[in-house]
Amino acid sequence: MTTLLEAVRRHADAQGIDGPIATPIPGLLVVRATSPSELMHDVQRPLVCLVQQGAKRVSAGARTVEFSAGDSLLVTADIPTVSQVTRASAAEPYYSLVLELDPALIVDLVAQMAPPPVADPAPLRVDPTDAETADAALRLMKLLERPDALPVLQAPLVREMHYWLLAGRHGDAIRKLGWPDGHVQRVARAVSLLRRDYHRSIPVERLAAEAGMSASAFHQHFKAVTSLSPLQFQKQLRLIEARRLMQSQGASASRAAYAVGYESVPQFTREYGRMFGRTPAADARVALGGAVQSAQVLQR
Repeated sequence: MTTLLEAVRRHADAQGIDGPIATPIPGLLVVRATSPSELMHDVQRPLVCLVQQGAKRVSAGARTVEFSAGDSLLVTADIPTVSQVTRASAAEPYYSLVLELDPALIVDLVAQMAPPPVADPAPLRVDPTDAETADAALRLMKLLERPDALPVLQAPLVREMHYWLLAGRHGDAIRKLGWPDGHVQRVARAVSLLRRDYHRSIPVERLAAEAGMSASAFHQHFKAVTSLSPLQFQKQLRLIEARRLMQSQGASASRAAYAVGYESVPQFTREYGRMFGRTPAADARVALGGAVQSAQVLQR
């Protein structure tokens, strides 16, 4: 009988690459790593990650969680994260299955379900994977091998997986994503503005107005949802985007700094070093070295 690990491994290995791998089902990805990774900075959307093999560490704000095979990571807000695959090898790669959570689907399901126990409000948490969630995930992965059935069956199976997540220990935290006028959704509106206009200076009053809150209430709820202040959130967005510009487009440090909204290159360099542990120039050299090594491997 096929296990979820075998199904994830089969799909990931067929692509022959490390990193997140999209599937034909929107919002469903598999992840593979054949060695421990460097620190990876990203801005996560609400999701659940079911680890099948290996181990990983993720930090958001002051909170750090570690998880391994049999655990599920739940992210219940748009938050900047620092992650690292801590256990993986060519013989035993890291494998996980990731599903982005759908607020509209959550709203529909919550209307038909009894309320669960109140959960920890932190936007990042880890618990053992529920058997029902793993079973639904396995059937979803098996469906990838039946492309003719995907248009008919993928929506019911994605819905079922959301149901079991809501019915499990994370139910209270997940259902907050579906409250149209709840604090999580209000903060999400401000986060969308920050993500869209991260390169501009946005007064906190404008962000608060977008969330429909007073400035003081907004600051309090924003930090409760994301673990960061609005200013810290925007700074991390800018630095992550600047790093992407330098690594994927070869932008210089000064060009990347100005592109993401910095007016001072020395300030950008200082803050970049504090966040990533290397100066922009040193980071660019490391990225270039990795790209050259990957190209050499492909040419063999």
